[in-house]
Amino acid sequence: MLSRINGRTRLAAWRKSQAVLWTAACVVTVGFLIGLEFTARHYGLAGPITTQAREMIFAPKSGVLLYTGLALTMVVLTWRQRFVALGVAVGIDVVFFLVRWAADAKMMFGNGALWVILGCGVIAFTRRTGRERALLLKGVGLGLVLVAGRKAGDAWLLITPKARPMVLDQYLATADHALGDPSWLMGRIVEASGPVGNMVLDRVYGGLAVAAVVVTLYQLRNVASERRFPAHHLVRTFLVIGLLGPGIYMLFPVVGPIFAYGPGASGTGGLEWAVADLWPDVLPTNAPHWMVYDDITPRNCMPSLHTAWATAIFIHTRKGSRILRFAGTFWLIATLAATLGFGYHYGTDLVAGVVFALTIEAGLRSLARGWDRSGTLLVVYGTAVFAAFLAMYRYLPVEMGRHPWVFGPLLILAMISVIYSYVRTTRSWEPEAVPVRQPEPQPELV
Repeated sequence: MLSRINGRTRLAAWRKSQAVLWTAACVVTVGFLIGLEFTARHYGLAGPITTQAREMIFAPKSGVLLYTGLALTMVVLTWRQRFVALGVAVGIDVVFFLVRWAADAKMMFGNGALWVILGCGVIAFTRRTGRERALLLKGVGLGLVLVAGRKAGDAWLLITPKARPMVLDQYLATADHALGDPSWLMGRIVEASGPVGNMVLDRVYGGLAVAAVVVTLYQLRNVASERRFPAHHLVRTFLVIGLLGPGIYMLFPVVGPIFAYGPGASGTGGLEWAVADLWPDVLPTNAPHWMVYDDITPRNCMPSLHTAWATAIFIHTRKGSRILRFAGTFWLIATLAATLGFGYHYGTDLVAGVVFALTIEAGLRSLARGWDRSGTLLVVYGTAVFAAFLAMYRYLPVEMGRHPWVFGPLLILAMISVIYSYVRTTRSWEPEAVPVRQPEPQPELV
């Protein structure tokens, strides 16, 4: 009897802590979006709240994103409810489409998906109670947070060039000598691969969000039947990476080699601000110093969030099917090749991005299972290595370029040490398999 009471007490305490955690997360997210809205308005830009509110009526920027959010919301619904929700969303979009066609306005779908997500929230408050209400609200929050996260990221990218007119590309280009200038090397390889290689890498680079949704839907495939979410899933990691990463952009503004040392991603106009037209054929040799760049190009290189997100996808596919594991490995390798080969990042960005992703993933897993000494040490160690990378790139780039055989292996070994620590620590968190005791053979009766 006493053990049963203690079990109920622990369960009630756990549910209370989860409720407090969800409330705190909502408050922090809303506060962050409001702060970002005011910051964007300060620079004369539309903030994430404004742009999202406009998409209830006006043509959305990305209909695919809104339907992706609806797909995440529908993981909590039954199959019948999913067909109804999708049908309503498509019906609303048809009405918007006809009105825009008649008014000769910009054509885009997605409004229906947003209306259905919000409608699910209204139903949760008016027609559901208890655990069913909480589950449906979590589904609505999952869909809305994905959309809001994308809007917040877009706002960050618009703010960075306004707030940070000068960039540190020459520091990273010099430090990159320690790694053998991989962006220049991959740039020449991608050029040699022709249009096919360019097309494949471009699809992978641009389809990172699609890959993340596929993995997430696989992880959440049993939510509707089990009536609960798993303790940790990919969306949490993706959102935290997207929220924290742009803050590092403000501390370490970088535009990327194709902008600082080339014509820009569009192939025109970037040379006005570039040091020279060097990428990917000629290695830069000038001494590092701050340089002024335009007020349009995002300072979104350090760390490489594409690398961080691809690393998170790789981690979360390790317990999936063989096809999913293969896809996660392919996506990580192809993303690394694309970020370097298209001139969007330096090698130093990628090394920092891996450590950044593993540290965040370790923190979120610790939060889901309960903090202990091993989780705390792992997060502290990952944070220290990441901070050391930033300090080296900023204050020791010349020494790194002069002594590549010292600093190059040092960077790689530091990254590998974080990977090893993560793998060893997370494996220790896995429950040990208890062997099934075989019944002893019974003697035959004569």
